[in-house]
Amino acid sequence: MNFYQSLLEATSEERNYLLSAPMIKRCFEGDFTLDHYVAFLLQAYHHVKHTVPLLMAVGAQLPEEKEWLREAVAEYIEEELGHQEWVLNDIAACGFDKEQARQSAPLFATEMMVSYAYDAIRRTNPLAFFGMVLVLEGTSINLAEQAASHIAGKLGLPRKAFSYLNSHGALDQEHIKFYENLMNNISSAQDQAVIVHAAKRFYRLYGDIFRSLEAPHGLQRQEQAA
Repeated sequence: MNFYQSLLEATSEERNYLLSAPMIKRCFEGDFTLDHYVAFLLQAYHHVKHTVPLLMAVGAQLPEEKEWLREAVAEYIEEELGHQEWVLNDIAACGFDKEQARQSAPLFATEMMVSYAYDAIRRTNPLAFFGMVLVLEGTSINLAEQAASHIAGKLGLPRKAFSYLNSHGALDQEHIKFYENLMNNISSAQDQAVIVHAAKRFYRLYGDIFRSLEAPHGLQRQEQAA
């Protein structure tokens, strides 16, 4: 069994914790409101805006013998630049103030996931970040486009309100293949253990974000903000 398949098997329990979040179930059953979708987008903004800085931190700390992996990180950076603005534009397309969103504070669960990402890169091993990649991109493949379809059907939102979900569903299909190849080139048992451990933590942390989406997002509608 290659490492990528081992990684999926080793993290199945934690993945189920994420996928069992009530808000995910409610999305596919149609039991949600516009405020729930906007709450999701707001927290997505608060972690997506850290993707490029986190990748930069990974690239900076990789040793010379992992230059091949630094080159892959550079490719990821190029792909991820500006995606936080897509999320803000989706918030605006839903009728809410994207500049207020930009200035808002993340929920506790979101702040903890981002903080753990920075901490794991610097405290343990920069390859810990690839545990986060598995969680975010793997979840996007499984849920993003389906969720966008359900939300659009329920709320009647325009297509421009789903640039983040729709783009990541398709984009992450390519990313996960790239990721799978990278993981299968990680031969060190120590590095593999770091990635497995981090992925387990990120599944729990990301699951807690979904479990926090009942909280009011606090954003004003654009006409109220004007």
